[in-house]
Amino acid sequence: MMIEAVVAVFLLTGSLFMLLAAIGILRMPDLYMRIGTSTKASTLGLVCILTAVAIHFHEVGTAARAVATVVFIFLTAPIAAHMIGRAGYVVGVPLWERSIVDELKDREDASAGNSHRQEASEQDR
Repeated sequence: MMIEAVVAVFLLTGSLFMLLAAIGILRMPDLYMRIGTSTKASTLGLVCILTAVAIHFHEVGTAARAVATVVFIFLTAPIAAHMIGRAGYVVGVPLWERSIVDELKDREDASAGNSHRQEASEQDR
């Protein structure tokens, strides 16, 4: 009885984090904020759901797979989000107009996207 309650709490918490990730994708104004929102919330949601799976099945093999999956997601999700954000910046995906800091603005390796941004800002004036 107690195990089912713990599993239910983990499943509900994970589902809520996944829902927050989906809402964040819809509500955030630009690609870069969407990436941050979806990566963090969905990773936490997945950890909660896989924890519930490991508790529910009471098997070492299932728990080991859940832990391996969590480690894999923890290692790959931030790297994938970073690479998607960098690629978006390089091809010129615009920042939100209320963004204050553009740390890559003066970097040579990201300069391809700057020409698109400069043209867009000149057209806005």
